[in-house]
Parts: sequence; C-alpha cells; structure tokens
Amino acid sequence: MNPVVKITSKGAEYLKKGQSWMYANNLASDIDAYHNGSIVDIESEDGRYLGTGMLSKNSHITVRIMSYDRHEVFDSAFFENRIQQAWEFRKTVEGDNLDNCRIVFGEADFLPGLTVDRYNSVLVTQITSYGMEIRKDMIYQALLSVLGCDGQNVTAIYERNDVQSRLKEGLQLYKGFYGDTQVDPVQIICENGLLLHVDIENGQKTGYFLDQKSNRVLLRHMAKGKRVLDCFTHTGGFALNAAYGKAAHVTAVGVSATALEEGRANAKLNHLDNVEFVQADVFDYLDTLQQGQYDVIVLDPPAFTKSRKTVMKAYNGYKRINQQAMHVLRHGGYLITCSCSRYMETDLFEKMLVEAAQETGVRLRQVSVTQQNGDHPILWTMNETSYLKFYIFQVW
Repeated sequence: MNPVVKITSKGAEYLKKGQSWMYANNLASDIDAYHNGSIVDIESEDGRYLGTGMLSKNSHITVRIMSYDRHEVFDSAFFENRIQQAWEFRKTVEGDNLDNCRIVFGEADFLPGLTVDRYNSVLVTQITSYGMEIRKDMIYQALLSVLGCDGQNVTAIYERNDVQSRLKEGLQLYKGFYGDTQVDPVQIICENGLLLHVDIENGQKTGYFLDQKSNRVLLRHMAKGKRVLDCFTHTGGFALNAAYGKAAHVTAVGVSATALEEGRANAKLNHLDNVEFVQADVFDYLDTLQQGQYDVIVLDPPAFTKSRKTVMKAYNGYKRINQQAMHVLRHGGYLITCSCSRYMETDLFEKMLVEAAQETGVRLRQVSVTQQNGDHPILWTMNETSYLKFYIFQVW
C-alpha cells in the first residue's frame, strides 16, 4: 500500500478534469512523515481514489500523477513500458527524423518531470522533479534497453540538469555526461537536409530548438527569391532554412555573439552565401529599417513571460515587435510570428495581433497556424504541454 495524500474538494475537481498536477495549496493532509520523492496515492477527503504519483515536498507541485491504477508498480518494467510507448509514438509521427527528435516530453508522455532529446547517437536528458531524479539510474537503463532492442545506437547520455526550475524541487543544478562514456559535446545533425552544429553542453534548452523543426520548413518553401529578415535568430534555424530555400538574401539578427558565430559556421557548413548575421537588439534594429525593405519577416522571440504576473508586459512587447515588422514589410509581404510562452495564451496572442494590425493600418490574411513539432505532443488535459504558437500571415 502506498502512503495516502488527501486533497481538498477544489483540488479534486481539478484532477477529475484530467490535470495531472496536485498543488500544495490543495493539500488536505500532513505529509511530513513521508519521504521526498516517494510514491503516494491521492484521495479526496471522502476517500475517493484520484491517482498515484511522485511526492515533491519542496515544490508547489506536491504530486505529479503517473498512473490511475493504485496497484501499479513503479519499477524498471513500468518505465520501460512508458518509454516504449513514447518511442513508438515518435516512430509514427517523426519517422524521417528519429536521429534528431524529442523522445520523451514529460507529462505529455505520462513521464512527468522528464525530457529526453536525441542528437545522433547522444541522448540529452533533463529532469525537473525530485521523484524522477532519485529514479534516474533505472530510467536511463530503461531508455538504453528500449532503444537498443530496436537497433538504435546510443553512445552517451548527457544530463542538462542546469535548468532553474530544479531549484523549486530542492534539486541541485549540474550538467555533464552520465557515467564514464564521453563524446564530443558539439554534434553535427542533419535536419531536413540542413547540417547544423548542436552544442549539447552550452546550447539553449538541450542544445537546439527541436520544437520548431516542421515550422522552419514552411519558411523554406516560401522563401525562394525573397528578401528575408529573421529576428531573434540565435544560431540561425529559420535564416538557414530560408537561405537553403533559395531566398534572394537573408538577414539574421540576434544579440548573442556566440550564437551568431555558430550560425555563420552552420551557413559555411551548408555552403550558403546568401545569408548574413547581424549582432543587434531586434527592437532597435527594426526601428532603423525602411518600409518595404523585406518580403518576409520572422519573429521568433524568447519567452517574454515565464509567469502570469508579467503577461501584460509581455503582451506589449509582442505588440511592439509585430507592429514594427508590419511597418517594415512590403505591401503584400509575409509575417511569420511566434510565441513560445505558455502563459501567453492563444486568445490573448491573437487579440494582440488584431490590435497591432489595426493600429498599424494593415490587414492580415492568414496563411497557416501551427504549434510545436509532432514530437512535442499536446495533452489536452494539461495546458502546460501546449506552449508554442506559430502564425503565417500575408500583410496588406
């Protein structure tokens, strides 16, 4: 029998809707006697069973549910089964890109607090829950077993446990290779025909923004012969796809000298001479441009907000850059605009775009709306798994 954690009626209603996090403010019993990271059953105050998960005594997320069977055993077979399900899903939706994809996406793969990305033969992991941290040896063995049985070559596991959210779990920040095997931390991957340097040690996220993989190809297909501006380019993911798609010229703007140098190296690696990288603040740079200077502008900024408290400040930031881009585009040009913040919800983001267009005096004709790549699935009962918004408009 697992220890029991009681939840308030308000919290119980939340879980019955499919949410898999139990928050500390809905706790209705004492957990002091329980070991941090232990497996617990959640029950309502009247004794109804609501799920089983991992206890985190330091976090505002007290329990992350992993099963709705109170008799489930969380052993190596359990983790192998969950990872096998995640891998089979990727083989279905990402069959052409299995060498470079997200294998496990936390709650969306029913493995809360665990992220696993693959770059060639290297797995890059990120653990953000105490329960997963104390079980990582078993989890890593399960990963190696599932992939090995399918003939997949894995030479090393690199841990990117340097994300700040670990501090909320009472976990230390660290990064490095797991075990004795070490390989070059800079991998050269092939994404849809493009060769790209990926720095798993110092790059953003686990090394690269895999979630925009399919969206970058959309730009490639519309870039031929056009003048393209890629804002917040980082290492040039969108810019390089535009150049690869035979754009007349691509300008890639970002603030990080290190990331821009990597972008230049990526351009050289692919023999692309129609792209230039400019170090500048994007807001300031857009103010220097003339109306009609570009045919396509990409806005892929970092998350302007990471909490609900700063959403309206982020709203104004998104609005400003979108207005700037709408002004600079030629009449009939194309705007690609994104938000990677889950707190900037779709309705609010679209409201911002409507206001920006009205105040700039332009009309938006929608070309397409997408979200994150298919290897980052969205669990409809967990809003936290849906974060990326990606729009393409023709601007008149």
